[in-house]
Amino acid sequence: MTPSFSSPRFFNPLMLWVDVAVKTNEMLLSSGSVIQMRTERIAKAGLAPSDADLAEFQLMGHEKLAAVSEAGAAMANQLHTAQFAVVQRMVRHWLGGGVALFSLATSTTPEQAATHAEALGRSAMRSAAAVSELSSAGARIVQRGLKPIHAKATSNARRLTLVQQA
Repeated sequence: MTPSFSSPRFFNPLMLWVDVAVKTNEMLLSSGSVIQMRTERIAKAGLAPSDADLAEFQLMGHEKLAAVSEAGAAMANQLHTAQFAVVQRMVRHWLGGGVALFSLATSTTPEQAATHAEALGRSAMRSAAAVSELSSAGARIVQRGLKPIHAKATSNARRLTLVQQA
């Protein structure tokens, strides 16, 4: 079962990046086996490839272009979706932090200083959360871009393994 992006683990930036690493590892292992099987096929075909060999060789180029195009579109779409919300939130928190710092610096009584210090602390926590959201947004962009390439590499590995066993 593949995890959905609405599961709780996808609210933790570390888990998002771990998921990217796992998918990348799967993709690299699948790509390695696909490269090996296709290289063997090219070597066996030699100078007289069959129609099936020619179709497979042509498929190599087409599927790469399709996967890269799909990955680029997915990343651009996710970037467009995330950038405005995250940047707006970060700027709002940074400006709020500046106001809180300035208020603390201009405090005239200990009570004001305590109140402004607490406001600065809350602002710092909100800013840290915004940075965490930025990391999550970056991981989601990478996930969207990796998805079509991962899907093609793993499906090719399964398909070519079945063809090779037949």
